[in-house]
Amino acid sequence: MVTPSPSGDREKVVSKLPSQLRRDLKVRAAQVGVDIQDAVSEALDMWQARTDELPTIDTAGGVAWSSWLRPGQWAELKATCAQREMPLVQGLAQAVDLWLQERSAPAPTPYVRRIVLCNQKGGVGKTAVAAGVAGACAESPDLKVLVAAEAVALQSSEETVTGDSFGEAEELLQNDEVHSGLGLRVLLVDYDPQGHLTAQLGVQPIGIDDPSLAKYMAGTVRTGSVRDLIVTIDDDRFGGRLDILPACADAFLLDIMISTDRNRQATLQRALEAVEADYDVIVVDCPPSLGVGMDAAIYYARRRDNEAPGNSGVLIPVQAEDSSADAFALLLDQIESGQADWGIQVDHLGLVVNLYDARDGYVITSSLEAWKQFKEPRVVGVIGRLKEQREAVRNKRALMSYAPASQQAKVLRRIVREIV
Repeated sequence: MVTPSPSGDREKVVSKLPSQLRRDLKVRAAQVGVDIQDAVSEALDMWQARTDELPTIDTAGGVAWSSWLRPGQWAELKATCAQREMPLVQGLAQAVDLWLQERSAPAPTPYVRRIVLCNQKGGVGKTAVAAGVAGACAESPDLKVLVAAEAVALQSSEETVTGDSFGEAEELLQNDEVHSGLGLRVLLVDYDPQGHLTAQLGVQPIGIDDPSLAKYMAGTVRTGSVRDLIVTIDDDRFGGRLDILPACADAFLLDIMISTDRNRQATLQRALEAVEADYDVIVVDCPPSLGVGMDAAIYYARRRDNEAPGNSGVLIPVQAEDSSADAFALLLDQIESGQADWGIQVDHLGLVVNLYDARDGYVITSSLEAWKQFKEPRVVGVIGRLKEQREAVRNKRALMSYAPASQQAKVLRRIVREIV
């Protein structure tokens, strides 16, 4: 399946790729600092230049995969595969395998993965996405879970299909994948004084006079650490791997509390570094704010010394509407200012278009198309406005536990497999 981009400089292709190759490609591209689309283009050029016989790759059970390539490159691959009398998916798999052999991996990063959910516009669903991402990371590896095919999460009903038959494209777009749970140790940080994340998961907020994350950031509590505040979510689906650092209302005063600190941008890191070794992933649900506290969250998401690109960064939930685009521009300005002021690099893990419903009309569908034209940050998932998330909140349960087979859960798992 091939879909030209409006600018004409790239073509979106949809095919299949063995799941292990797909994961290795994503990881290696991040490690060497190359966009996946450029890595695949380079891989296809390498493969086209080879005249010797390459090892056959086992492509059975390949999963849906998509990328943006130079115009005509996919057609060249198909033509060469025909000449070499091999299936298209075999040529693609050989190309990716060849690129992985040529691009050696650097030493693994020692850092915990830090995913900061941010957008100063309220109501875009940061909390729901944060909880969903964390739950998708923590699901037991003994479970078989449904994951949306990549193109399902990104495909719009208005896109046209050319090149391959519609039937083949439709199969690629609609088939869910079955994977094992990731089984990662996850800490959810409710950084929002409103405490919606804490309430959604049925956890008691921290008392206003008790030690809290804000007090540790401000240095007004000098005994113990934030580890003493952490609560484990009691749910067999996560097997004790999903923890939360609950909210406290004193965070409404966080900007004032840390404003006089000489290194106020580092206060969140200072509070959380004591527990980083306990987790594989830390997910921070930020408040709708552009204040000093948000600066600390942006700094916490920065790429640390010798950390692989894309290991950590900001994940930005948005909605398909004009006001969300305006808020997004303000957030980008704050991130760019922080990078310049502190001499840091903050990686964009992607955009999540949340609460999407095409029935809301042209403004919504056209806004989604506008979001999808971004290449940095790119859209990594589109989550529908469906009832299961609201029901999970009402029942004070994680979505992955309340409705593990729902479309929202499947897309959130796809998002996690795009960024983790």
